[in-house]
Amino acid sequence: MTKARDATYQVIGLMSGTSMDGLDLALCRFWKKRKWEFKIQSAVTMKYSRAWRGRLAAAQHLSMEQLLELDSLYGKLIGSCCADFIRARKIRHLDLIASHGHTIFHQPERGFTFQLGSGNAIHAITGVPVIYDFRSLDILLGGQGAPLVPVGDRHLFGSYDLCLNLGGIANLSMERNDQRVAFDICFANMGLNFLARNKGKEFDRDGKMASRGISNKRLLSDLAAAYAGMRKNRPALARESFETLIQPLLESESILLEDRMMTFCQSIADEINLSIPTKRNKQSLLATGGGALNPFLVKLLQNKLEGKATVMIPSRQIIEFKEAMVFAFLGLLRVRGEINVLKSVTRATRDSCSGVVAALSPMQ
Repeated sequence: MTKARDATYQVIGLMSGTSMDGLDLALCRFWKKRKWEFKIQSAVTMKYSRAWRGRLAAAQHLSMEQLLELDSLYGKLIGSCCADFIRARKIRHLDLIASHGHTIFHQPERGFTFQLGSGNAIHAITGVPVIYDFRSLDILLGGQGAPLVPVGDRHLFGSYDLCLNLGGIANLSMERNDQRVAFDICFANMGLNFLARNKGKEFDRDGKMASRGISNKRLLSDLAAAYAGMRKNRPALARESFETLIQPLLESESILLEDRMMTFCQSIADEINLSIPTKRNKQSLLATGGGALNPFLVKLLQNKLEGKATVMIPSRQIIEFKEAMVFAFLGLLRVRGEINVLKSVTRATRDSCSGVVAALSPMQ
């Protein structure tokens, strides 16, 4: 299918984050005049069953054969979710599906990353062209393979000085000397959800448990020390470093659970504050991701950033589905043959047009 360069595109973006709450699907429309514009036409989170959450959580321990089998099974699950989504919304035309997959391994220092979810399986079920595996090429070019969302921040949210994602991991994106720079800051919902599961809950709704806690100075100091070595080089954060550096600190049963949650929220606000440069004028900060729906965390953050930046909360749809929408955009850039990964962000040797293609007709 050939399209003019100024055409309108319909794309489904898919995202499964470290919080493992479900698969985000966003049907997006993109068009370009002087700059790129977008509209999220429909979006939903398809919750994982308890069995699937268990499979994803244990995937890093599987044998190679078992992991390949799960990659196919999870791809079929994604494909079925997409097919149901397309059918329910009576979508008549779709240019492509862009799937992030679910990260199982991310070790750029060893030259690999792996996002579960076969793109070929998604295509086989939906019949729609699929773009997937957005991170591997950048890692092979010497980059961190992350973060990737800043390309979307530049093209779609350029009116904000700063773009903050409060997902499982908190990361920041901004322009500096006419280059987009971005980096992971600290663990956010990954740690809060880990603590909430001690109470049999998936997450701390509205930060209510954390709000009942008292900050623990020793734990706060230990968390700061764990991040201290990362503040200069800003490596990509992943499950492996959470389990090694942060989880043992949060498991201290000598500290009340509510106090650990309060302290971890305070740590998130502290680390974000340290990551934002002070400028003469107050900056606008767009906050998205699940943490932006936590009023207690947002209040802590705004208090910490007083005089430096104003935290701006967009619509709930943007908060919840920005990442899925941006991956739809990255897929679109891929089929247009345009740069969708920036070396200024990932520290690779060059920019790249990244993503593996499953059954795509030419669109140039």
